[in-house]
Amino acid sequence: MKMPTLRQLRYLDALARSRHFGKAAEACGVSQPALSMQIRELEQDLGVALVERRQGVITLTEAGAEVASRAGSILSATRDLIDFARHGGSVLTGKLRLGVIPTLAPYVLPRLLPQLGRKYPELRLDLRETQTKSLLSELASGALDAVMLALPVDEAEIESMPLFADRFLLALPADDPLPETARATPRDVAARTLLLLEEGHCLRDQALSFCAAPRSEGPAGLGATSLATLIQMVASGHGVTLVPAIATDVEIRDQRLKLLRFAEPQPSRTIGLAWRRTSSRKADFVALGQIAVEALNAPMRRPPSTATRLRPAKARGRARHG
Repeated sequence: MKMPTLRQLRYLDALARSRHFGKAAEACGVSQPALSMQIRELEQDLGVALVERRQGVITLTEAGAEVASRAGSILSATRDLIDFARHGGSVLTGKLRLGVIPTLAPYVLPRLLPQLGRKYPELRLDLRETQTKSLLSELASGALDAVMLALPVDEAEIESMPLFADRFLLALPADDPLPETARATPRDVAARTLLLLEEGHCLRDQALSFCAAPRSEGPAGLGATSLATLIQMVASGHGVTLVPAIATDVEIRDQRLKLLRFAEPQPSRTIGLAWRRTSSRKADFVALGQIAVEALNAPMRRPPSTATRLRPAKARGRARHG
């Protein structure tokens, strides 16, 4: 039996992801006939059909799905081998592809990137912002080197390190009867309309986990794509929402809003870095995590505001994961 080539495995991996010959060819930078020919040669070499070809529809056979899964693992391990050869002797040099969830990126990156540039000028950081599920998929495939997200990550092939605890605060309209000195409870949230991010955001799951008691439903069809949208909905009097403390310096600048801490035990999430266990760049990720913690603990010039201001929580306290 002829051994498959990495090129063939890469083409099959792209086809498995896109389920479309044209899109797979575009992703690989080749013509569609060239990619199709390589897939057929791979089927001949392995002696098994990998793809069901029907008009306008591409489906992997049972064997094709298994081969594609193994091909993804081989390609990921190959990328890690190349990383080892390129970066084995230096910390945070060359290219590093980092993914960040949307409820972290706007608040962490502006503080992290300047310090990272000063301390590691030879690092080229490529950034990707999207939801947790997509980040983990791209991490597993080797499209990303590391991701910053809410822990835990319950996947055996993924290693992680915690960075800091980020407590949740309750954002309410300024005219809400709860006083600013009050400590909010799940009962207070249940008595109000809770506004949430759309499906797929881990922050949504964390909020629902904390507010497990029966509650009033939010506006029909509302599934915000960003914290900024949620905050404006609260400011306009449409409900309340949970806000990570790390986001308050950016998002809470409106006099129509007020923030309340929660009664103990305060809900929070644990933020961390995750990477493939097979990666040879653990030293890079540990160094990246350390400078992220330093950047977030460093004093930051705050914009003038009359709204309640609260600092992100330190790395302690009870964490709720999602």
